[in-house]
Parts: sequence; structure tokens; C-alpha cells
Amino acid sequence: MTTILLVEDEVGLAEVIVQELEQCDYKVLHAGDGLTALHLHEQQQVDLIILDWMIPALDGLEVLRRLRQTSLVPVLMLTARAEESDRVIGLEMGADDYLTKPFSMRELVARVHALLRRVERVRQIVNEDRAKSDLPLTYQNLALDPTQYRVTVEGQPIDLTRLEFDLLHLLLRNPGRVFSRVYLVETVWDEIYVGGDRSVDNAMLRLRKKLGEIGDIIETVWGVGYRLRK
Repeated sequence: MTTILLVEDEVGLAEVIVQELEQCDYKVLHAGDGLTALHLHEQQQVDLIILDWMIPALDGLEVLRRLRQTSLVPVLMLTARAEESDRVIGLEMGADDYLTKPFSMRELVARVHALLRRVERVRQIVNEDRAKSDLPLTYQNLALDPTQYRVTVEGQPIDLTRLEFDLLHLLLRNPGRVFSRVYLVETVWDEIYVGGDRSVDNAMLRLRKKLGEIGDIIETVWGVGYRLRK
């Protein structure tokens, strides 16, 4: 059963939201303050968080900031603050969607459904990208054989680390597709991306150098990430 954590200190509103979501067959946990919300998130497997901005103990933005240090759980923020600058702050700190009070229960449920569908689709894509294909791949004079864990350029073997091999394998399977640094860390490293982390950039730099003259087939998409030139 999908579990939703509702963080809302207005008791009457919280009761209505819980009732609406439970009628949609969701399991709902409720926290009335920020500290309780963080504790429940640590103790329970949560699929989505509905987070009010103005809550006791820790406000919603601080809860969101702490969540994003370790978790990518989707967050729908609720707030009475309608200013565009406030919405931008929430989204830039990692909120996935935003709903301004007052709102209808129908719109809330629709946004919850949409966020969960989006998350499921992302999970499917990540699982597909993490899956190891045994099919050999070639690109110009580069060849990659997953069964032998071997990469050659013009028939000469290239010594790659596991991460470098997995990065190249993912790029070769998806020519032209742009991969963000966040996505590569979560998919290839299987870790949570932390802003400012240069792991992807450093790995791509080493990979390009090892590939030699053909290394420029890996293109930097400025402000986004990397792709294999199509």
C-alpha cells in the first residue's frame, strides 16, 4: 500500500485530508510539527510527503532542506503564501509541487495521483537504465562487450574502472539522450546527489582521456549534464 506522510498542524484540515486520501486506498501518517515529521520519515517507508509551510518546531522549508540531504521522496508543499517568490523558494529547495491554500480536496488528490505516477515512471526508467544488457555495442571505432567487461578503441583495449565502464555503457545504449549529473549519481553510483559534488564531472574527464581522440563523442550539455553524440 502506498504510504503518504501528511505534515499539517491544522487539526480540522488534517482530518479532512486524511479521510480523502484513505478513501483512495492510501495509508496516511500524520505529523503536526516538523520534528515529528522527520522522525516518522526516518522510521517509516514513505512514498510521498504533503508538507505544510507553516508548522511548529521546524517550519516546512527547514524540514524540506533536511529531507533533501538524504532523501528524494516526492514532496507536495501546502501554503497560504501565494507570492511567486515563495513558490520559487520552495521549488528551488526541492519541492516537487506546490498547492496554495485554500484548495479543493479534488485538486489535492489529483496532484497526489500525478506525483505518484511520475515517481513510478521515473523508477521504471531508472531500473531499465540500471539493468545490465549483455549485448555488445559499437560506436565508430569503439567497441564495448559487457560479458567480458571489455572496451576497445580500434582494437586496442582500454582500461576502465567499473564506474567508467558503467557510465560508457549507459551512454552507448542511449545515444543523443541527455543525462543530468543528479540522475547519473542516482543511477550509476546508486547514491543521493549532493549539490556541488564533482564526482560525475571528474569521472567523465577521466573517461574522455582514456578514450583518447574518440573521447569527444561524450558531449557536455552546459547546465544540464552529458550525452553521447548521436
